[in-house]
Amino acid sequence: MSQPTLGRHIAELEDELGLALFTRSPDGLEPTIAAVALRPQAEALSSAADALFRAASGPLTENAGAVRVTASEIFAAEILPPILARLQEHHPGIVVELLVSNRLEDLLRRDADIAVRTVRPTQSALVASKVGAFELGLYAHSSYLDRRSAPRTPRELDGHAFVGFDVGAPYTRTLQLDGKALGRDSFTFRTDSDVGQFAAIRAGCGIGACHVPLATRAGLVRVLPKSFAPTVELWLAMHEDLRTTARCRTVFDALGVGLATYVAAAVPSGRRRR
Repeated sequence: MSQPTLGRHIAELEDELGLALFTRSPDGLEPTIAAVALRPQAEALSSAADALFRAASGPLTENAGAVRVTASEIFAAEILPPILARLQEHHPGIVVELLVSNRLEDLLRRDADIAVRTVRPTQSALVASKVGAFELGLYAHSSYLDRRSAPRTPRELDGHAFVGFDVGAPYTRTLQLDGKALGRDSFTFRTDSDVGQFAAIRAGCGIGACHVPLATRAGLVRVLPKSFAPTVELWLAMHEDLRTTARCRTVFDALGVGLATYVAAAVPSGRRRR
């Protein structure tokens, strides 16, 4: 939207509400206290409008129209695309909108229709299905381990390059090695991007935590499997009002099948472990 058009819309909204929403400052426009207070309601209206357009994008009884799926970076980039490609091959009338976010999008507010989550949804108005669970493991590329001998005990990790997060998130508190939390100071390569961490591990930057099925598919080498093997649950959720919408049910079921196949991809005993 051009600046004059946006300015006109803001002026019209301010006139309608009888409130000043922005003030000028040396850095540009700044939201007023009133604007900040109205932001949650404005975002809810925006989400509801988006949901309305998705609902109207196709007949409720047919596999046609838009469905918005939200998932974290690593799922959106590495895991969901093949599943969604198969879905659209069989149902070309379904339009998938993939909302890439590490936030837990609020399905009640209709930010998305379906969510792929690694924590159990708690809202009573949601339909939730546990797909399964998978392990996290410590992995490195073979090129890195060719340069550095693989650690056989947690103590031998000292001096190794370690890939991890910069700013901790709630789930990172579960990352422990033999009871000791892995924190920011443990890492020599830091990024809060899951995709960035995975790319760094594949490039040989060091050892890092990774989904066991994903690391197996990428041919990475697992280290210290007995010392680091936390389990992560995988859930699908959607609003209960969407259960009778054919395209949402179809996408939900297709994701369930595809993600169950992903979870089932385990490391064969005795392989890729040191």
